[in-house]
Amino acid sequence: MLDSKDQQVYCTHTAPDYSLPWQKQRQFTSTGSAFMIGDGKLLTNAHCVEHDTQVKVKKRGDDTKYVAKVLARGVACDIALLSVESKEFWEGAEPLSFGRLPRLQDAVTVVGYPLGGDTISVTKGVVSRIEVTSYAHGSSELLGIQIDAAINPGNSGGPAFNDDGDCIGVAFQVYRSDDAENIGYVIPTTVVSHFLEDYERNGKYCGFPCLGVLLQKLENPVLRACLKVPSNEGVLVRKVEPTSDISNVVKEGDVIVSFDGVHVGCEGTVPFRSSERIAFRYLISQKFTGDSVELGIIREGEFMKVQAVLKPRVHLVPYHIEGGQPSYLIVAGLVFTPLSEPLIEEEEDSIG
Repeated sequence: MLDSKDQQVYCTHTAPDYSLPWQKQRQFTSTGSAFMIGDGKLLTNAHCVEHDTQVKVKKRGDDTKYVAKVLARGVACDIALLSVESKEFWEGAEPLSFGRLPRLQDAVTVVGYPLGGDTISVTKGVVSRIEVTSYAHGSSELLGIQIDAAINPGNSGGPAFNDDGDCIGVAFQVYRSDDAENIGYVIPTTVVSHFLEDYERNGKYCGFPCLGVLLQKLENPVLRACLKVPSNEGVLVRKVEPTSDISNVVKEGDVIVSFDGVHVGCEGTVPFRSSERIAFRYLISQKFTGDSVELGIIREGEFMKVQAVLKPRVHLVPYHIEGGQPSYLIVAGLVFTPLSEPLIEEEEDSIG
């Protein structure tokens, strides 16, 4: 487990200045972790190489830093794919093998280069929870593994292993609160495999698709009776995004009772593994951009099946600017630039 498969990442970041889009902010450096997956490629977290101007990696037991190139950056899933051209870097290297999704209380070991020293660090714990988790970097919700092993700044991008030495995911964030402790999160191999397959299929990262609807639970039996839903299942469509493909086949007030043949419960959950249930969003995140799905819906008491094509959500106010640097136009002393979440954060006092 502890060999040259684990690397330290050195990144120089130059973030754009959203308020003054013709210039950039002051450079700063950070360190993170990465690991080899074969074919001359490495995996790390997207936030470790955000707004990168230079990325270098160093193998354990080696003083040389090798220049790396960012091939793909998955903002939503917080994963980045790196490549290193130097043949010397890959001498004697062995890629990690991915393991299955762990079960609760399975032992987990996190390896990386966190704060507090320059050498490799190993922390051990157990799997505490597996559910759809909020990913802070991409403001998305995907499957995540909660563990109680310590994850600190610098651990990001490092592998998490099971007792068999197989990689079960990538360490990426922690939950910090005065009321909680030892809550760390790992990106599971199912999300990692989705990112890699997406890249292989399209030659770039296209993102996770969405259904394009706002849903409401149907736990209230009176509401189910009003909507003529005969059984204890389904979720109510509160709002349909007009730009989504599903707007052609689904209306507000419809009740979604199945997704590709899988029944959706009244709490918005679906069966997961043998005896567990998980948020309905999990099934959507397993699909790829452009995939067609079959929805079972109840409309005014009538059951019907409809087809829809899944596409990534297009945010009116994006969380991240594609390409890194925002575009701008100057007309008679006025500066026009796309509205984005980072711009709102920078101009919080003036925008409100």
